[in-house]
Amino acid sequence: MARFRDNAVCIRLIDWSETSQIVALLTEEHGQVRGVAKGSKRTSPSSVARYSGGIELLTLGEVVGIIKPTADLATLTEWDLQQPHWHLRRDLRAQEFGLYAADLAGAMLADHDAHPRAFTALVTLLRELADAATRDAALLRFQWELLDDCGYRPELEADVRSGEPLTDDPDDHLLFDARRGGLARAGSPNGPGETGAIGGMRNATSWPTLPGTITALRRLADPNDRSPTDPTDTRRANRLLCTYARAILDRQLPTMQAILSTTEPPTPVGGPP
Repeated sequence: MARFRDNAVCIRLIDWSETSQIVALLTEEHGQVRGVAKGSKRTSPSSVARYSGGIELLTLGEVVGIIKPTADLATLTEWDLQQPHWHLRRDLRAQEFGLYAADLAGAMLADHDAHPRAFTALVTLLRELADAATRDAALLRFQWELLDDCGYRPELEADVRSGEPLTDDPDDHLLFDARRGGLARAGSPNGPGETGAIGGMRNATSWPTLPGTITALRRLADPNDRSPTDPTDTRRANRLLCTYARAILDRQLPTMQAILSTTEPPTPVGGPP
């Protein structure tokens, strides 16, 4: 048995009984840990002392537990709440973003596979969601960091089908090819059934992409580029990365619909996202 102590964000929570919980935690040094918190819902002084502040979804805390090689679930023995993120309970959109981020991290990361960068990205996002004016940009940075950390950094400078460099030619109509992981010219060789619309059919793997969306992604890729991005382009880039993640996972997470839906004026049929 291995005892551990680590910083953690609760990304999934199930009531196991009247007094206990089953939780999935994204930890800083131990990756995703699933465990049983026995007695975490009790109100006795000893339980309150061991699970200070209580374990709630999207909260940040310090966890102590025991990982058993022969058991699927760890035994969580202590929890010290560090950040309750109250703003996520007051703002529905912020909560939707937080739930999506937790859902995506849980789906992309394997159990006990440490990803400190992804953990830091999630902690940063949950904090920055307090500012409604910048939360779309915060979500975009999180998605980029998570995809990059998992080895799915999008290719934005070369055609992923032909390998040729891409230019800023306005007549160069580009697609985002999720199967190959990046941008491609619309005229590049294409397999059957590979073209679709963002938020459309799940089996589509490439989508026409507007220049502003591409610019938003390229600014993420360049740590020295601090230029402001148009909010509409940021939202479109968020939808693109969400759809890219859906293609990688080959399934749609329940929380993805909050990102893929939009109140913007509808795009003409056949137009780019």
